[in-house]
Amino acid sequence: MMYESRRPDADAVTAATPQAEHAVEWLAAREDVEQVFRATLEGIPSERDERLARMADVLQATAQGLGPEAAAVWAGVPARLLQQWLATDAAFASAVRAASALASAHGLAPGGRRTPAMLRVVVLALSRGETFDAAAGVAGLTPHKLRLLWRASPTLVALVEAARRSRPRTRKSYVPAAYRPRKPGRPSPGTGYRLVQRDDE
Repeated sequence: MMYESRRPDADAVTAATPQAEHAVEWLAAREDVEQVFRATLEGIPSERDERLARMADVLQATAQGLGPEAAAVWAGVPARLLQQWLATDAAFASAVRAASALASAHGLAPGGRRTPAMLRVVVLALSRGETFDAAAGVAGLTPHKLRLLWRASPTLVALVEAARRSRPRTRKSYVPAAYRPRKPGRPSPGTGYRLVQRDDE
């Protein structure tokens, strides 16, 4: 790409690489780390627990000035699923509006000034297979603004490269347990799947 010919000094990027790789690994391992805490409780975590944890992530992202699409990436849920939650869960929708108002009251709003939260979304989107321009758009940045940051920051260059290296062969995102059918011949849940107890609505 043309903008990559104007990257920062190679030595500075190399120096920033270990820290960038650590950050990307931390983002990728977050779900596994959370599972360790869940494992301390007896029984199987419920689908409601899973959903509420993702909703809490959406609220955290929204309170930092991110829009719905960016919040969905932050929380690791499909954007359509987030819209479904907003449409069907009045308490959650109210909480999201309150988180957005909190962000606005402190000078943060989607498309506003650049924040670390935006860059986190960029890295998450890139690590899940999005292009540079698409990741910028999801985070609420124009591709041009993100390229300017990229050219000025060896750390951002290292983060982008680490995110691209971490991409899985197939994209992954959160899918509620109710929509995860078991496939014939696959290992039992204890050897490859997270067990989630269905809630009786």
